Amino acid sequence: MILLTVVLMDILTGMEFDLFVPGFPELMNYFHISSFWLEFSLSANFVGYCISLFVAGELADRYGRKPVILAGLIIFIMGSMMCLTAHSYFIFLSGRFLQGLGIAAPSILSFLIIADLYPVKKQQFLMTMLNASLNMAAGFAPVIGSYITKYFHWEGNFITLLSLGIIVSLMTTLFIPHIKISVLKKKSLLQGYSEVFKSNILVLLIIYFMLTFIPYWVFVGISPLLYMKDLGVSLSHFGFYQGSLALVFALGSLLFGSIIHRFNHKKLLFIANQIHIVSLIALLYVTFWNGYNPLFITLAFMPFVIGQIMPGNILYPLYLNLMPEAKGRLTALIQGGRLIFASVGLQIAGFFYDNSFHAVGIIVSSFVLMGIIAMFYVLRQWHFINKL
Repeated sequence: MILLTVVLMDILTGMEFDLFVPGFPELMNYFHISSFWLEFSLSANFVGYCISLFVAGELADRYGRKPVILAGLIIFIMGSMMCLTAHSYFIFLSGRFLQGLGIAAPSILSFLIIADLYPVKKQQFLMTMLNASLNMAAGFAPVIGSYITKYFHWEGNFITLLSLGIIVSLMTTLFIPHIKISVLKKKSLLQGYSEVFKSNILVLLIIYFMLTFIPYWVFVGISPLLYMKDLGVSLSHFGFYQGSLALVFALGSLLFGSIIHRFNHKKLLFIANQIHIVSLIALLYVTFWNGYNPLFITLAFMPFVIGQIMPGNILYPLYLNLMPEAKGRLTALIQGGRLIFASVGLQIAGFFYDNSFHAVGIIVSSFVLMGIIAMFYVLRQWHFINKL
């Protein structure tokens, strides 16, 4: 039941962003807003998430995971109710902010429940399973969200999120154990985080995780407008385009979980970086020569998603155990960096959006390139990273 509850937390986290995305065109008409302000609803969610996750990470290292997760879920439920009943864009935006504020705790702490209970090698296997469930949810979310929007309008998506939030809250209360954490409680919030930045290895891994997160979320954030509004993809078909990316990641994670301990991890990371180079070439092609074909755009982005599977599942458990007394803070730093830069990338993409993949492709390709460079440095420091 512990594992099932953690999986449901990941499903809620995966669906929180993607489920209502197919309702973007309806939301624009309902609140009479521009594409810039529509993208701002995503950024408001990210801002709430970033504010909350640093506090949640610190509190989880001081007082344990369960009380922080429950507090976050209660805030998320409140935000979902605000979005559902909003009659003005300001109220809807406030609800999205609260959703981000609340979802941060279960999002960053769900894996730490596993990290507290299992050794590193077991964590790597379980993480592939959790990533599979999270991305399966993210994969099916646009498909489900498309049909919910079609039959129940945009409000139906928030009823679904609200219901799932209540279920996860009840299961967390009943089944997640309260594990006491041994840390120095006298340190301030800033002192706790400053210790992390004293390690060059940890900083390198934070940068890598951050850079490889941004392309996907910039792509996902812009794709509803690009595919449905400008490339003529129907609402019922849109979910299959976007959902296919997360579904490939989920199925790849399940497959990788069965072979993760059979191969040299450094070689797997090298192969993943080569796949990202292939993706960069494909993205540059569609950016400058074929940016109006939704199928080609999706296929060009697919290798990037596949290349994400191995590094995340290999490096993340090692990263957490490089400083085991600060797992909450380490998780918060990664997620915070990712979302801050993803928010900036989304706003830039929304500002320069030209009704084609051109501007989006340039932004996505730039971050893919930086991620490739960062992986070369990770491989050079592999001896120190893999000391566990």
